[in-house]
Amino acid sequence: MTDFLNWLSGVVWGPPTLLLIVGTGLLLTIRLGFYQFSSLPYALKLAFSKNQDKNSEGDISHFQSLMTALAATIGTGNIAGVATAVVLGGPGAIFWMWVTALVGMATKYAEAILAVKYRTVGGNGQMAGGPMYYIEKGLGWKWLAVLFALFGSIAAFGIGSSVQSNSVAAAVENSFGINPWITGMILTIFTALVILGGIKSIGKVTSLFVPVMAIFYVVGGLAIILMNLDLLPAALGKIFSDAFTGQAVAGGAIGAVIRYGVARGVFSNEAGMGSAPIAAAAAKTDHPGRQALISMTGTFLDTIIVCSITGITLVMGGMYLDTDLTGAALTTETFDSLLPGGGWIVTIGIILFAYSTVLGWAYYGEKCFEYLFGNKSIMIYRFVYVATVLVGAGMNLGLVWTIADIFNALMAIPNLVGLLFLSGVVVAETRSFKKLREQEKLEEKNVNIGSSL
Repeated sequence: MTDFLNWLSGVVWGPPTLLLIVGTGLLLTIRLGFYQFSSLPYALKLAFSKNQDKNSEGDISHFQSLMTALAATIGTGNIAGVATAVVLGGPGAIFWMWVTALVGMATKYAEAILAVKYRTVGGNGQMAGGPMYYIEKGLGWKWLAVLFALFGSIAAFGIGSSVQSNSVAAAVENSFGINPWITGMILTIFTALVILGGIKSIGKVTSLFVPVMAIFYVVGGLAIILMNLDLLPAALGKIFSDAFTGQAVAGGAIGAVIRYGVARGVFSNEAGMGSAPIAAAAAKTDHPGRQALISMTGTFLDTIIVCSITGITLVMGGMYLDTDLTGAALTTETFDSLLPGGGWIVTIGIILFAYSTVLGWAYYGEKCFEYLFGNKSIMIYRFVYVATVLVGAGMNLGLVWTIADIFNALMAIPNLVGLLFLSGVVVAETRSFKKLREQEKLEEKNVNIGSSL
């Protein structure tokens, strides 16, 4: 069974799926006129400004929506996944991780704009949206929408709860010698206190928790880079040169460099997977395009900022060249080698990142489950989800990781099909928002002229 699942994981995450993910992002980038680059400054300003749409439809502010999505995407992949990419694909994999993120911003933008456009009010009075809704309402393909929701609700039990609690329990046991079941119980209680309150509770907690954890890791990583600044030019040189030569990989396989860079990038920022638009649909916003820009910044912050800190530090340390370590262990040892005690940044980062992922994916899973079985099933799903947090903490989850990877890919495929067929809607909504922005700029200009007079 293990061999079969490993084979199946290799198939569903093989070159066709990775090409579909990158190809969709590239197509959207071209059709939107590279909008993710020209609009990034405004998008970042929107993401971190005070919410101006309090009277708009939605359950949470646009900032809370972004933080909920980031809670799910900034996870162990930012630490362990990047290390795996560097070991298997060499330093050049980081370059292709960046490329994936840059086109992935267009994908995340498209997902969010469709999620808000086709969202609906659920039986509990809260917003419900995401791929299952825009596939059904936009394309009329109910069967494909059901498949996405089914895969998403199952995937949450793996990548969202059990494997994350296992990562926290392992990190705490290695650092403090605490029994995994004790850690699991504490984590379960904290998870239950948050997610049983629904998206408003999750949004409030993640809007406070996620910025703190991200700043902690980024500042710690930047401090290590700045303290070893003499190693930075050579490290960047390796990243860019190896991206097109594959010299750091056995046999100089450039395909391996690209494959692991793209794969780890997708795992990290989830662009194209269809998870983040579920959170975007809950945001208060006056236009789908505005929330889409805010959601797009999640990919930039996750991969271009957080993953880059890990990747550049790993290449600077050079330990990937002559060690059997991989994953989080390699990142920990590298941070320690460049700054005594630096490994604590990784250990604490893993604990915080994994817990945030538990919270974010709880909402994704329940909305998929709600789509399948109605709003009365939500509380049942929440209790089962909380239980898997406890169970996962004390289990050997190698097999569960594989199953989670498979269902993540199975989520992505229906979502990407939906994005491709609805790309015309994305372009139309973008044009509509650009006209709105021009009108807003004109009004601001008139106000400024009036005030100066």
